[in-house]
Amino acid sequence: MTGVYDSGIGGLSVWRELAAQMPEQDYVYVADSAHCPYGDKSPDYIIERASSVVRFLTDQGAEAVVVACNTATAAAISYLRSHFRIPFVGMEPAVKPAALASRTGVVGVLATANTFKGRLYRDTVMRYASGIRIVEVVGKGLVEAVERGDVPEELIRSYVGQMTGEGADVIVLGCTHFPFLEKEIAAAAGPSVRIINPAPAVARQTRRVVENLPHGISGCGRREFHTTGDPACLIRTVLSIDPSLTPDHFHRTNIQ
Repeated sequence: MTGVYDSGIGGLSVWRELAAQMPEQDYVYVADSAHCPYGDKSPDYIIERASSVVRFLTDQGAEAVVVACNTATAAAISYLRSHFRIPFVGMEPAVKPAALASRTGVVGVLATANTFKGRLYRDTVMRYASGIRIVEVVGKGLVEAVERGDVPEELIRSYVGQMTGEGADVIVLGCTHFPFLEKEIAAAAGPSVRIINPAPAVARQTRRVVENLPHGISGCGRREFHTTGDPACLIRTVLSIDPSLTPDHFHRTNIQ
């Protein structure tokens, strides 16, 4: 079984790719929606929440965990790898493919404040974006909008305009919630701007990790979804991806 964890429903953009690449694998997903968003939380707080969720996932039988949250990856994945004896896959900032794809030499990154502060993001920029100008935009309010099921078009246009106005011809979606706004982001950016969603690459890396586990890719395609908050948005979003699922697949769970 593979565990998938996010502060809310954003990680479903990664689970969607995982399920497409490994449909036979069993999955348990946790949305820590009672504590969402993570973008303005302290690293210590995020580590505490991440540890609690991972303990829950391993208790459910998870043999590997995808931290499908850029902010939680930045704050907690090093701690998780040093305290749990299972493999973790985190959200790698997609700066390298963006830098390679840019014709103007300007790349926009739309992310949370804590993602930009993380060492992983900074190291990736230093390693792969030499000679590239990075326009960083904090997508304040977008995570909450996705959790509510809203599409804040005016806010999207403002954030996208900050990047394209500086000449960005590639935009990196630096939060797993943002692919659920990809259509609107692409419309605001225009056809000459490429949007990069890192979820397919993360799913490919997860497949490589799972294939090396003792049981490899195995299971019966079981899906289980837990949320610490209101399940309505989780249910709505999951069913938009896989309408065959039933209420029995969803649980409101208190994770301390």
